[in-house]
Amino acid sequence: MAKAASIDLFNPSAEHLALREMVRSFAEREVEPQAAEHDRSETFNAPLFRKLGELGLLGITVPERWGGAGMDAVAAVIAHEELAAVDPGFTLAYLAHAMLFANNLAVNGDDAQRARYLPPACDGRAICGMAMSEPAVGTDVLGMQTRARPDGDGWVLDGAKMWITNGCISKTELGDAFLVYARTADGPKGLSLFIVEKGMPGFALGQKLEDKLGMRASPTAELVFDGCRVPGENLVGKTGGAVGHMMRNLEIERLTLAAMSLGIARRAIEVMNAYARERQAFGRPLNDFGQIQRHIAESYAAWMAGRAYVYLTAARLDLGRAGNRIDSDGVKLFCSTMAKNVADSAIQVLGGYGYVGEYRVERLWRDAKLIEIGGGTIEAHQKNMARDLSQLDRLK
Repeated sequence: MAKAASIDLFNPSAEHLALREMVRSFAEREVEPQAAEHDRSETFNAPLFRKLGELGLLGITVPERWGGAGMDAVAAVIAHEELAAVDPGFTLAYLAHAMLFANNLAVNGDDAQRARYLPPACDGRAICGMAMSEPAVGTDVLGMQTRARPDGDGWVLDGAKMWITNGCISKTELGDAFLVYARTADGPKGLSLFIVEKGMPGFALGQKLEDKLGMRASPTAELVFDGCRVPGENLVGKTGGAVGHMMRNLEIERLTLAAMSLGIARRAIEVMNAYARERQAFGRPLNDFGQIQRHIAESYAAWMAGRAYVYLTAARLDLGRAGNRIDSDGVKLFCSTMAKNVADSAIQVLGGYGYVGEYRVERLWRDAKLIEIGGGTIEAHQKNMARDLSQLDRLK
């Protein structure tokens, strides 16, 4: 009987493996040493972020024609997993830029928009994001109230956006460019997408949001549009066509958030495993005790289950179209809670040491919680999945 060829689900090609090794080396050498300090100070490390452009990571899925690396969803997962293993907050800022802005514009913009905005986004000259949530609108995105009205050869935006990652890079300075969803008519087909730049009249930073539970190294802001004038060429796609853009990009957003959860869980398992091997209690190492063994073994099994699901979904994801919502929701539903639970187990294994910052797991636990909320709540994923599954009689 012929021996089956070996398949590496997590590194399906030599290029993917080289990417993982490069990102892990950079993360351990340059990202990890600064993580605790930027978490404590709630500050964004913009100079380090710009270095991601030198590595080709800021436009990892953007075609080479526009300054990107031209890689696939598996590559995006690898980058997010490796960066999140050392600094989830920094990685969230990376996701907002590389997935929510650069990938979104690469898929949905026209050539003129790509040529103008993607090269500086890919090389790190610009720090960008996406603005969808509002002060009174989160999961119910079709309830958004920010409006755009035609005015001459352009548009005027009025309203506010909330919880915007990379909305600012300091307490006083806006990010550089944003994809902003706004209502141009009533009903579900009344949402449109605009590129809004720092410096446009009527566009301002409302506030930098502080005292967050976790993800404190990623900047979060309220953005205000008060008669904000946007050129007509900054409309992305057709008027009223933004829901389609949104659905396509939510899939890669949720997949890479799940990848961040993998990184969080992996680091938590590594910390608790090393501690349980070295720490002695009653004359024996902690990992001799069944209660501790359960935390370690179940955490590893849950992480590997989530990892297999994430990479399988990534391998099937076509960045140019929607149609993967069951599994892009499914991986985030499973992995977000898995990572939080694994980090919780790590704190329990370390006891008092897990409760302080030295061993990192308390920060991982705080950061993990956000992924159950941001990019779609776990309740929204349950609703979406149940609705989509109700249309199926059999599973493949």
